Amino acid sequence: MMRRISITGPESTGKSMLAQQLAGRYHTAYVPEAARSYLASLGRSYSYDDLLLIAREQYRLEQEMARKANRYLFCDTDFIVLKIWSIDKFQRCDPWIQEMVLHHRYDLYLLMDTDLSWEPDPQREDPDRREFLFSLYQAELDKLGVDYYIISGMQEERVRNAVRVIPALQ
Repeated sequence: MMRRISITGPESTGKSMLAQQLAGRYHTAYVPEAARSYLASLGRSYSYDDLLLIAREQYRLEQEMARKANRYLFCDTDFIVLKIWSIDKFQRCDPWIQEMVLHHRYDLYLLMDTDLSWEPDPQREDPDRREFLFSLYQAELDKLGVDYYIISGMQEERVRNAVRVIPALQ
């Protein structure tokens, strides 16, 4: 049975790197963040409507990569990210994204801590709000009543901390 693991949390907390590292460690697939390539090719500022397109592409990529995964599928971002992003930037969220948060569950959520240094990137927006945004992620996960672990530590320690909780899926 293949298990889906969401790697979620504020920007610049190592989600993409951890997804790639865990996929390599477990010899399986990972789902890249759809927003990154979408925004890079957009040629304008993103809008509220773009977030639904990103969410649908994220879902499509996840379904595609699930066919290539073996024991685990590591998902670099999830619908919680899109919901919090949408509400934070536009004070509303498309009902489809909200439904996906409620009904497209993962077997485990890894909530990335904000203990890594901020890495500047043209697509990143909130260097001074990561702790506040982290609290929104934690509140959402608590509200959903799902299993999650906060993953902290630098580089390899972060990977070890994630690997330590993955057996909880057994």
